[in-house]
Amino acid sequence: MKPAPNFLTQPISSRIQSIDFLRGVVMIIMALDHVRDYFHADAFLYSPTDLSKTTVLLFFTRWITHFCAPVFMFLAGTSAFLIGQRKTKAELSVFLLKRGIWLIFLDLFIVYFGWSFDISYHVVLFNVIWVFGVSMIVLAALIYLPIKIILAIGLIIVATHNVLDNVTIEENTLPAFLWALIHKQSSFSFGGRTFFVAYPVIPWVGVMALGYCLGNLYTDHYNSKTRKKILIVIGSIAIFLFIALRASNVYGDSSHWSQQSSGLFTFLSFLNPSKYPPSLLFLLMTLGPALLFLAFTEKTSGSLVNAISVYGRVPLFFYIIHIYFIHFLAMLAAGLFPGFSWSDMILNELLWFTDNLKGFGFSLGIVYLIWVGVVLGLYPLCRWYYNYKIDHKQNKWLSYL
Repeated sequence: MKPAPNFLTQPISSRIQSIDFLRGVVMIIMALDHVRDYFHADAFLYSPTDLSKTTVLLFFTRWITHFCAPVFMFLAGTSAFLIGQRKTKAELSVFLLKRGIWLIFLDLFIVYFGWSFDISYHVVLFNVIWVFGVSMIVLAALIYLPIKIILAIGLIIVATHNVLDNVTIEENTLPAFLWALIHKQSSFSFGGRTFFVAYPVIPWVGVMALGYCLGNLYTDHYNSKTRKKILIVIGSIAIFLFIALRASNVYGDSSHWSQQSSGLFTFLSFLNPSKYPPSLLFLLMTLGPALLFLAFTEKTSGSLVNAISVYGRVPLFFYIIHIYFIHFLAMLAAGLFPGFSWSDMILNELLWFTDNLKGFGFSLGIVYLIWVGVVLGLYPLCRWYYNYKIDHKQNKWLSYL
C-alpha cells in the first residue's frame, strides 16, 4: 500500500537536523500520494505507473513518493543506533521489541480503520507499518552482533533477495500466505475476509539493518567533513549501481525496462523498478539520492527547514492523523459529488480495487491543491504535539506516538 514514517526517533534534546529535515520532506511527499489515492479520478481506474495509460506528470507524482518507505525504514535503523548510544544493549533490545509489537497492532487495527472506516474489518491489511514493526523486532536481536556483521547481513539481504523472485507456492493456501508475508505481495481469502500482504518482510529488515549501521557515522568518531565525504561516496556508488544494473536488465529486478512509444516513456520504464517487495534496484534508486541529501543538508538551516522538520519530528503522529483527515475530506467530497454518497467512502475492500468509486474524483491540479491544504492544515497540530512532547518528556507513553 503506502508508505509510513520513521516511527523511531532519537530524544528531542539530541536531534540531528538533517535527519529530521529529510524525514519531514518525505513525509510531505507521502501525503501527496495519499491525497491522490482518494481524490484523483484516475486513481480508481489504473495504476499511475502503468505506462500504457499514465501521463508524465502523473507518473512522477507517484514516482517521487517511492522514496518515502525506504528512507523511513533506513532512518528508523539510524535512530535506533543513536538511541543505543544512551542505552545498554538489553535496554535498546527491549525498546525495539516493544515498539515493534505496538506498530504491528497499530497497523492491523488503528491505521487500517483510517484507510477504510469499515467497522467490520472485511480486509486484514499487512501494510507498511507492520513491516516496520517486524523489522524492529528482528533488529532487537541483531544489535547483539558486531556492527560489521550487521552490515554484512543487511547487504546480503538487500543484494540477494531478488533470487527469490521466481519462487511460487500454490495460491490461497497457508504456505502461500506465509511466503507472501516473507517475500511476495499477494491477496488471500480466508474465513470470509480478505488478507492482503502489501509489504512483505524481505528486504525491509535488511534496509533497517543498514540504516542502523549508518548511525555509526553520527558518533564522535566522525566529524562533519568526513561524514559528508562518506555519504557522498556511498550515495554515488548506489546511484551508479542502479544505472548500470538497470541498463543491463540482468539482475536486481524482475520487472525489466523496455522500449516504449517514445524516448521519454522509455526513460519512465527505466525509472519504474518493482516496489512490492522493493527490488535491489528500487532500493539503490531511492536510498542513493537520500544519502546525498543527508550529505548536503547537514548544515542547512532556516525557517523553512525548521518548519519542514516539524513533520519529521512527529512522524507517527502525522501519519495517523493525516490518513484520517484525508479520508474524512474524501467522504465530504463524495457526499457533494454528483452520483455519489459519503457512504461510498466506507470501504469494505481495498481502496485501489473498488468499483464503487469509478467515476469519482478530480483533476491532478485539484489533487495538488488539496495536498497543500492538508499539509498546511495539519502543521499547527504537529507543531503543538512536538511542543507538548518537549514539555512532557517524563511521559514515557509519548514515545509510542
